[in-house]
Amino acid sequence: MMASGITHRTGYGCEHVIVTRLEGGRRPSASALAQRLQTVYLARMTALQKQQMSVDEFVTWARQQPDRWELLDGLPVAVWPARVVHGDVEYRVARALDTAIAKANMPCRFVLDSAAVPIDTRSLYQPDALVYCGEPVSPDALEIPHPVVVLEVLSPGNAATDLRDKLQGYFRVPSVQHYLIVDPDKRLVIHHARGEADVVATRFISEGSISLDPPGIELQVRDLIP
Repeated sequence: MMASGITHRTGYGCEHVIVTRLEGGRRPSASALAQRLQTVYLARMTALQKQQMSVDEFVTWARQQPDRWELLDGLPVAVWPARVVHGDVEYRVARALDTAIAKANMPCRFVLDSAAVPIDTRSLYQPDALVYCGEPVSPDALEIPHPVVVLEVLSPGNAATDLRDKLQGYFRVPSVQHYLIVDPDKRLVIHHARGEADVVATRFISEGSISLDPPGIELQVRDLIP
């Protein structure tokens, strides 16, 4: 009998070890491994929920972690591992945004899956893509404080956060005019747009175009979803 261990450290003095036993040289099933990883994730989150942080504290801590994290209302939240389809959609989003910005000849840029968006002193979100306008930020920037468009790719691990918590949070940033949620499983895009008196209008779009004005660009649903 052979055994292998997966160790996760939270950085706050907590360590969780999961041991996967291999009998007869066989690997555990994907579902069994996923269940064990979920157990580790929940244990880590329980430990971290006792350690609320400010954005500044979180940034210092997150730089020391091997995986990716966000800060939601003072609580660190791990970014779930992405499925292949998630990466496919991100690639398509990058191409679509690049084309749309160039076509509109706007002084805007897109950032893919890297810089974070500060919401307030206790929340820092990491969108899958964003668009900002004006002068280019430094290549070393870790945050984009004034995005115009933010986009998330929906997956089973982040659905509740993206559909509920981030909807409210992103529109607390005055510059945000559009929040797009791409659902590759249902093959649709949820478009939240800021209107007059900060009323947010929501559209569910499965085909056709998506007008993002401001800043004045247009996307096609067929270009976003494989």
